[in-house]
Amino acid sequence: MGKQKRKGLTLVYTGDGKGKTTAAIGLAVRGVGRGFKVKILQFIKSPRRSYGEQMALEKLGVEMVQLGIGFTWLKTPEEHREALKKAWPNARDAVMSGEYDLVILDELNNALAIDRFPIDDVLPLNEVINMIENKPEHVHLVITGRNAKQEIRDVADLVSVVEVEKHYYNEGVKAVKGIEL
Repeated sequence: MGKQKRKGLTLVYTGDGKGKTTAAIGLAVRGVGRGFKVKILQFIKSPRRSYGEQMALEKLGVEMVQLGIGFTWLKTPEEHREALKKAWPNARDAVMSGEYDLVILDELNNALAIDRFPIDDVLPLNEVINMIENKPEHVHLVITGRNAKQEIRDVADLVSVVEVEKHYYNEGVKAVKGIEL
């Protein structure tokens, strides 16, 4: 399908419920089925771990890159700032290159919502908004993560809020291989 004349959409999956990344990966699979070139960049997850979705998507030719260093409470603010400083140009360049039909910026909302340390100088919200508004016309963009900023919601074509009604974590069940990992 490639770069046909169509408007690339911006979709945001946010909220406290489980399934935001899963929904984005479902779009990646659908896009590959339609001949899209897809890239997924993850802002929080670390390349030091393995992820089931990454193993499956590699078989479909989808590049999935972890740009983060893990959960924010396990690392120092400077470690996170350095990771975000490197992550943002990678993400922006992937979107703006026009090389991809679908780019997923997984957990970008989480990164933008960090308030334990300053991030705007390494991941400026105004640059994210500028990228969304000026991305190549054919590029579909998906942004996931809790706490989506209102400015991002305002420029998106779709905002879906995933709510939690019940979660097995509350019963003491940890991450399950094949479900979360």
